[in-house]
Amino acid sequence: MSDTDGKKPLGLGGAPRPGQVKQSFSHGRTKSVVVETKRKRVVVPTPVKPGAPGAGTASAPTNLGDPSKRPAGISDAEMERRLSALRAAKAREAEDAARRAEEDRVREEDRAARRAEIEAKEREDRERAEALRLKAEEEERAAKAEAAAKIAAAEARKADVLGTRARSATPPPAAAKPADRAAPAPVEDARGPASAKPGLPTPRKTDREKDDRADRGAKRGAGDEGRRSGKLTLSDAISDEGGRQRSMAAIKRKQEKARAKALGLGHKAEKQVRDVQLPETIVVSELANRMAERAADVVKSLMKMGMMVTMNQAIDADTAELVIEEFGHKAVRVSDADVEQVIDTVKDKSEDLLTRPPIVTIMGHVDHGKTSLLDAIRKTNVVTGEAGGITQHIGAYQVRTPNGQLVTFLDTPGHAAFTSMRSRGAQVTDIVVLVVAADDAVMPQTIEAINHAKAAKVPMIVAINKIDKHEANPQKVRTDLLQHEVVVEAMSGDVQDVEVSAKTGLGLDDLLEAIALQAEVLELRANPNRAASGAVIEAKLDVGRGPVATVLVQNGTLRKGDIFVVGEQWGKVRALINDKGETIAEAGPSVPVEVLGLSGTPSAGDTLNVVETEAQAREIADYRIKTAKDKRAAAGAATTLEQLMAKAKADQSVAELPILIKADVQGSAEAIVQAMEKIGNEEVRVRVLHSGVGAITDTDVALAEASKAPIIGFNVRANATARASATQKGVEIRYYSIIYDLVDDIKAAASGLLKAEVRETFIGYAKILEVFKVSNVGKVAGCLVTEGVARRSAGVRLLRDNVVIHEGTLKTLKRFKDEVKEVISGQECGMAFENYEDIRQNDVIEIFEREEVQRTLD
Repeated sequence: MSDTDGKKPLGLGGAPRPGQVKQSFSHGRTKSVVVETKRKRVVVPTPVKPGAPGAGTASAPTNLGDPSKRPAGISDAEMERRLSALRAAKAREAEDAARRAEEDRVREEDRAARRAEIEAKEREDRERAEALRLKAEEEERAAKAEAAAKIAAAEARKADVLGTRARSATPPPAAAKPADRAAPAPVEDARGPASAKPGLPTPRKTDREKDDRADRGAKRGAGDEGRRSGKLTLSDAISDEGGRQRSMAAIKRKQEKARAKALGLGHKAEKQVRDVQLPETIVVSELANRMAERAADVVKSLMKMGMMVTMNQAIDADTAELVIEEFGHKAVRVSDADVEQVIDTVKDKSEDLLTRPPIVTIMGHVDHGKTSLLDAIRKTNVVTGEAGGITQHIGAYQVRTPNGQLVTFLDTPGHAAFTSMRSRGAQVTDIVVLVVAADDAVMPQTIEAINHAKAAKVPMIVAINKIDKHEANPQKVRTDLLQHEVVVEAMSGDVQDVEVSAKTGLGLDDLLEAIALQAEVLELRANPNRAASGAVIEAKLDVGRGPVATVLVQNGTLRKGDIFVVGEQWGKVRALINDKGETIAEAGPSVPVEVLGLSGTPSAGDTLNVVETEAQAREIADYRIKTAKDKRAAAGAATTLEQLMAKAKADQSVAELPILIKADVQGSAEAIVQAMEKIGNEEVRVRVLHSGVGAITDTDVALAEASKAPIIGFNVRANATARASATQKGVEIRYYSIIYDLVDDIKAAASGLLKAEVRETFIGYAKILEVFKVSNVGKVAGCLVTEGVARRSAGVRLLRDNVVIHEGTLKTLKRFKDEVKEVISGQECGMAFENYEDIRQNDVIEIFEREEVQRTLD
C-alpha cells in the first residue's frame, strides 16, 4: 500500500507541478509526501493603441464601470470627468517621473564628470608620488651600494695587512713543530674550512659575522621597497645598519598629505587681525562676535584669568581689552554715545540741494476756522469728521495750488490742552499761518501761537477769517495784534495779512499767493539723494497695522525697506501711505507719510533717521532706552532722605485721584496727561498712573483694579475680554471723544475729594444770670436769651470777659421743667454744657450753627 492510496495529493491549485517532501518525526520515523504546486495566472490587459479603431468615444462607456457599484448621484458625465481627471493625473505623474529621471540622469552625469576629474587628479598625484618614491629608492640603493663597495675595499685592505703581518711573523719549519703541537685544531664554519688557500691565516669570528651582516644588508636592499626578508635575528634587530623601515600606514598618511596639498586643502587660513570696537561694558558673546572668535574660547580665556563668567554676562572694558590682545586683535575704545555717530550728519553741498515744497502750519484759537480754511483749500470736508466739530489731532496734508506748486499743510488743534502739539507744529514748519476770527479778535490760544512762532523763529502770515460775517471787524484784529508785537503790512509792518472766508472761499487765492511769495523769499532747499531724516508729527497704535507714525520727511528720501531709528524705537519701513491713503514707494523732502513697520509706538516729536543695518538701529535704540532709564534713576537718586520724608509728610494731607489714560494717538494722550496735571490744588490732585495708545486691554484692567482707579478711554474702546474682566472686577471704564467733557468730568471727580468748607452762622447770645447745682446733672446755668435764638442742636461757646473759655455742645436746654428745642430772645432758660461745668455768673454764651459747603476746583 503506497503513501498516496486513498488520499488526495496536497496541492496549491493550478497547473500541477509534482514534487516530494520528506518529513521527519521522532524516533527516526520519516514520511514522504507528494506535493503539487500550481502557478498563479496573471491576466495582463491588452493596451489599446491611440490610432486603433474604437479607441476614441467607443471605449469611454466601457470604462465607466458598473453603474450599480457607483456612489449615489454620480452620472455618466460626472464619472467621465472623474476618469478624465484620473487619466490626466496619471499623465502628469508620468511626466513628473520622466522629468525626475532626466534630472537624475543629468545629475548623475555631472557627478560622474566630477568624480572622473577628481580621480584624474588623484591618479596624477599618485603617479607623481610614485615617481618621487622610485627616485628616492634609486638614490638610496645607489648610496647603499657605494657604502657596501667602500666596506668591501676596506675589508680587502685590512685582510692584506693582516696577511703581510702573518707572513713576516711565521717561524722556520723546525722551530714550528712545538708550536704546531700546542696549537688547537682548526675550526670550520658553515662555509667550509678556515682557509681555502694553504699558508693564509684563519679569519676571526668577528670578521665573519661582519661579512654575513653586510651580505644580509645587501640582500635586504635589493628587496621590494626595502622591506625585511628572511629570518629576523637579535643582532639584525639591534643593528643600526639598514635603518628603520616605514609602515604601510605611514606611507598612506604621506600619500594623503600629498594629495591634500595638491588639491589646495589643509592650509590653515591666516589669522585676520580685527579692530574691535570696545564700549564701557560689553557682553562676552558680543565680544566674541566682534572678534569673530568662538564664545567658548573667550570664556576659556577669561577663566584662565580667574573670572568665572558665562557668555551672557557683561565685563568691563579693561578686561575685554586684555582678552582682545590675547587673541591678537586691536582694541578701539569707544564711548556709549558713539553709537549715534552712524547717523549721517554730513553737511550737504550746495550743488546737491534742490527746491522743496514749503511746510505751512495753521495755528490759532479754537473755533476760529483753521480746519475749515484748510478744507476750503483742499476742497475736502475734514471738520465734520472731528468729534464736537473741534480738531483734536494734528493733521498733515499736501496740496497742489492752482499755479502747480506743492504746499504741505499742518493743521494743529486750537484747544488749550494741545499746547505740545502746537509747539511741535511750530518746530518743524517753515511758515506759520495765524488764523484769527474777524468777529472774535485775539484770544489766549492766538497769543500762545504767536509765542510759539516767535520761539521757532519762523515767519508768520495773518489770515483774518470769517470776513463774510456782518459783525466782522478786521481792523480790530490788526489793532489787537499790535499789543503782541505783530505789525501787519496794512499798518506799515512786515507781516503779511490776508482777509479770507473759509465759507465763501473769498481771499484763498491771495493766501496761497502770500505763502508762495514767502517760500520764495526763504529759498527752501533740501538734498533728496541722501539718507532720510524727518520728524514724527503723530503716532498711534493701530489694531490691524500695529504702531503707525505720521512722519514729515525733512531731508533725503525715505524708501520702502529702509531701516530707521526713531526715538527709543527702531524698525524697517514696511509701507508708506500718503495723506490720500495711497501706498507709495518713496517720500522725498517735505512729504508727510504714515510709516508702518516700527518696533513700538514712538513719542510725537521724535526724530527719524535712516541707518545702514538693523544691528546699528537696534544698538542706538537700546542705548537711548538705557540713557532714559539712567536719567530717571538719577532724578530719583538725587532726592535725599529728608526730602523724601518731607514729601511723604506733605502728601499725607493731599488727596489723590488715580486714573489710567488710553488714547487713540500719542499726541492726544500727551495733551490729556498735561491737562490732568493742571487739575488740582494743595489739597487734591490727579495722578496719572499710566498713559498709552491703543485699545484698553486686560493689563490695564488689572492695573486699575490694583490701584482702585477708573480707566479713561479717549477715542478708543475696550476689547471683549477687557470689558468682561472690568465687569467682573468692578473697574469703571469711561469713554470720551471730546476733550472738554473729559477735563470737566475729571475736575468734578477731583472736586469730590475736597473737604467740605464749614461755615459758622451766629444765631444768638445768652447771659448767665445764676448758676444752679442739680443732682445727676451737674451745674446748670440760668440764662436770659438776649439776642437771636438758642437751639438745642446748635454749637456753643462760653465767653468770659470776651475771651473764649470753652467750645462745645449743649447737654440740655430747658424752659421751666420741660426740655425744649429752642428758646427765643427775651425768654429765660436753663442750659447745661456737655462735659464742662466751669461756668460762672455773668458769663456770656455764644450760640452758632455750622454749615458744610461743598467746594469745587476752579
